[in-house]
Amino acid sequence: MNILDPQGPIAAAEKTILIDSIAIMLAIVIPTIIAIFAFAFWFRQSNTKAEYRPNWAYSGRVEMVVWSIPALTVILLGGVAWIGSHDLDPAKPVQGTGIPIRIQVVSLDWKWLFIYPDQRIATVNTLTVPAGAPLRFELTSGSVMNAFFIPQLGSLIYTMNGMVTHLELRADEEGTYQGISGHFSGDGFPEMMFDTHVVSQVAFSDWVAATAKSDKVLNTDTYNKLAEQSIEKTPITYRLDDPELFGKISSQQIPPAPGPKLTTSEARPETGVNNVR
Repeated sequence: MNILDPQGPIAAAEKTILIDSIAIMLAIVIPTIIAIFAFAFWFRQSNTKAEYRPNWAYSGRVEMVVWSIPALTVILLGGVAWIGSHDLDPAKPVQGTGIPIRIQVVSLDWKWLFIYPDQRIATVNTLTVPAGAPLRFELTSGSVMNAFFIPQLGSLIYTMNGMVTHLELRADEEGTYQGISGHFSGDGFPEMMFDTHVVSQVAFSDWVAATAKSDKVLNTDTYNKLAEQSIEKTPITYRLDDPELFGKISSQQIPPAPGPKLTTSEARPETGVNNVR
């Protein structure tokens, strides 16, 4: 999950913004720390050259330094954030090689469902993509709000029931990168992780062909079972029986799961009222 080791253009741009922001902030932090020690050293009791002025109240030069440096810092940080937020708009198309891959993501309790509508396949807790191809994610939640994040590819984005968010990414280097949930969603949240396998274009085509032969079929019935609260330790692959399944989930034609339940209650002896924790 090394965000300082980006494997795609979005994560690389975010790393640059992070480093630039830290450098701008250090430009005020480091001189301030140095000034603290310098003032403490100069105005020490044994320094007879230090001028004692108990009635001193105002200095225009000091005021200019005190206000101008933070103002410049805010302007620079604001400029970096403004430019970066427009250049890295999650829905802004990312250029790449090959055919763009459309992936529909559904966050569940406590697992991730990935639907490849054009390839007519689906997976749980494993994501496979071709290197260099634009990745066009459509995201929703089949339960409570969550957050989809592949740190080395960039751009954490929220998933919410009843709506669809969009995210454009690209992976440039083959390898396996960890994806996580970035929003607490109940007891199984710590296990809500997945591996992102970045493979060659040829290997991706072979993987799609092999997955399409899976003996498991994803449709409304199997989805409803999948949506039940559970932690999947082993990735699952499906043949996609219903290419409109994602639309039914996001439009709530398939009712959303109730979300995490309160599991522990304790009676308050002084009131007789349940104290739910």
